[in-house]
Amino acid sequence: MNGNLKLAIQRKGRLTEKSVELLNLCGLDIDPDLSGERLTVSARNFPLDILFLRDDDIPEYVQDGVADTGIVGENVIFEKQTKTIELEKLGFGRCSLLIAHPENKELKNINEINGKVIATSYPVILKNFLKENNIEAKIIELSGSVEIAPSLGIADLICDIVSTGNTLMMNKLKKSFTVFNSEAVLISSNKLETSKNEILNDLLRRIRSVLKARTSKYLMMNIPKDSLEKIVSIIPSLKSPTVLHLAEENMLAVHVVIPQDQFWNIIEDLKAAGASGILLLPIENMII
Repeated sequence: MNGNLKLAIQRKGRLTEKSVELLNLCGLDIDPDLSGERLTVSARNFPLDILFLRDDDIPEYVQDGVADTGIVGENVIFEKQTKTIELEKLGFGRCSLLIAHPENKELKNINEINGKVIATSYPVILKNFLKENNIEAKIIELSGSVEIAPSLGIADLICDIVSTGNTLMMNKLKKSFTVFNSEAVLISSNKLETSKNEILNDLLRRIRSVLKARTSKYLMMNIPKDSLEKIVSIIPSLKSPTVLHLAEENMLAVHVVIPQDQFWNIIEDLKAAGASGILLLPIENMII
């Protein structure tokens, strides 16, 4: 036992690359084998061992203490019903578990599901959804290739994970009702040693700084001195802006961090108030 924190991530799949990218942005020096040949790698500059596992196994490994923490989809956690702690939503790997039907049929009202046969790899989530909506339907559990069940006459409908929808179209299926929305999350065991908790808290602090930076931008502009009050009232800043005097006596420079999605809502107002030389820059990490 080397005392390192053990983090489980998907061995090969849609979450693998984004998980590694997040760790790199956290300043961790890791060089994992994304081909799936190696099962473990260690960070060179942080007490962290990365375990590459099947995503379906990650919640149970974390629950049982084989891994201390993990990155996995919410859909897997809910389906496995394991006892783990969700620490942070990570903003990638978004997808939805949907009910889909053959494109030559219609399904407009959720009550039309009553009495149908539904094929899925997520029987726990689907059963919960049907119960919440007072629907009686037969669930057939399949471990893969769920989308071909209607064409084979095995089921009337399917309930499966959808991200782009291309697989549904290839199998002549149409989306109908959303059962569960999911994204990648960081989870942990509820029985960590104090020393590993400290490492996890450090890692979590880095992750949160990266996530905050992703939704924020650094805004810089020059403004007339007499427009400062108006400009400040327009900016949806996270903190009070930095104001600098320029060589030109009647001009100021304003630097501020803003939510990324607000920029295009305020740009015309800023220009109307006299702002010029407007720059919007990315932020790599952000600690508040």
